[in-house]
Amino acid sequence: MNGIGLLGQKVGMTQVYTESGRAVPVTVLQLGPCPVLQLKKKDTDNYEAVQIGYKDKSRNSVSRSVRGHVANIESKRAKKAQEVGAELSKKANCEPQAFVREFRVSPAGFEVGQVLDVDVFSGVASVDVTALSKGRGYAGTMKRHNFGGQRMTHGVKKCHRHAGSTGCSAYPSRVQKGLRSSGQYGNVRCTTRNIKIVKADKANNLLLIYGAVPGPNGGYVQVRPSNYLPAPKPFPEVLIDYTTKE
Repeated sequence: MNGIGLLGQKVGMTQVYTESGRAVPVTVLQLGPCPVLQLKKKDTDNYEAVQIGYKDKSRNSVSRSVRGHVANIESKRAKKAQEVGAELSKKANCEPQAFVREFRVSPAGFEVGQVLDVDVFSGVASVDVTALSKGRGYAGTMKRHNFGGQRMTHGVKKCHRHAGSTGCSAYPSRVQKGLRSSGQYGNVRCTTRNIKIVKADKANNLLLIYGAVPGPNGGYVQVRPSNYLPAPKPFPEVLIDYTTKE
């Protein structure tokens, strides 16, 4: 559907089996349902995009402006607009969403209030998954950059995990910018590209993809069809269906 993706959460990792007995490691993603909240158009917003949301949020915990973005609420501005005959923007008439993102695709074929599910990935062989990586706090150079550390020999006193010298002698007498050092590790936005889709479960809004994706279990993810070239092929093997009973 015009290359749009979905929003959801990472459930965790497991493995499924093919008919040949091969164990396939997969990540289970809970995707959708995602209501369309807003359509960005060239003439009004200077760019085209489709804004969708995921997971209902309590209306009591959000501001009035957030509630007014997804549903019609009475306001002085709306009354004045109606008095002069101005047309109000269409609302999705849903609960405020906890996770909202935009996909830079053409809004043609979409409507505000439309609900998207895993059917948008029908016929898609692989996807790109964007999420926040696990935050590991302040880390040293060995953990953060895989440094080897100091030697474990006589004369090296209690500095085996130190970074070592970072100076530049008399000139330029300072530490160069961009030097790999200790600091914040993780908690950054990263994308894993071209991950094959193993199985889509529309009944439970689940998508099983091959391998790992960024972030902890329960973390929000943004999934879109991959544009990686050459075009990937579908998952080649047939999975064992445990839902059927003989």
